[in-house]
Amino acid sequence: MNVMLIEDDAETAAFIQRSLTEHSWNITWCANPRDGILKLGGGHYDCVILDRMLPEMDGIAVVRLLRGAGIDTPVLMLTARGGLDDRVEGLEAGADDYLGKPFAIAELVARLRAVARRRPMVVEETSYTLADLRVDRVGRKASRNGTTLDLSPLEFKLLDFLLAHTGEVVTRTMLLEKVWGYSFDPKTSLVQTHMSRLRAKVDKPFKTELIRTVRGSGYSIGNP
Repeated sequence: MNVMLIEDDAETAAFIQRSLTEHSWNITWCANPRDGILKLGGGHYDCVILDRMLPEMDGIAVVRLLRGAGIDTPVLMLTARGGLDDRVEGLEAGADDYLGKPFAIAELVARLRAVARRRPMVVEETSYTLADLRVDRVGRKASRNGTTLDLSPLEFKLLDFLLAHTGEVVTRTMLLEKVWGYSFDPKTSLVQTHMSRLRAKVDKPFKTELIRTVRGSGYSIGNP
């Protein structure tokens, strides 16, 4: 599950990240609510953990902005203010659930799973076709011009993410977050190295190049 965490307290955020990562969830942490809103508008998240008391903009304002922008990602609000009026205000603003601090991780996990289940089911593509490239997402297989591509699990994940954004520019930051699960930039050539390996298998043996480098921005597959 991909979870957005908007929490300004670094110690609390580290505790939540560490605990939820043990459940094999991908956690993206934003200390600044504005950064969190931008990322939620540009990526897929199964749910949001949102602190009620934030600098610059409180959690109520964040939820209202998200709902006003048509972002329906389920929101679980965390707060030290556990009064009835506070809970009602949060729920009426558009939050899906409310959890008071301090809290047990077991309860946080249970509530996150519950709010994520409430989201309308989205039917995902089971395969992709682009020119002579064929990708079977269920069987985790890829071929080009009838030739099977020998992709590692990570290379397949990279290709799958690119195809999900066909015709768009995919940034290095997006790949780090969605493919590697990093909520920070490790300042390495990790993305470039693996993209080079992927292109060597997907493009190099064939006449037409499908994956392109967009200078200063990232990568694209298909027509950007």
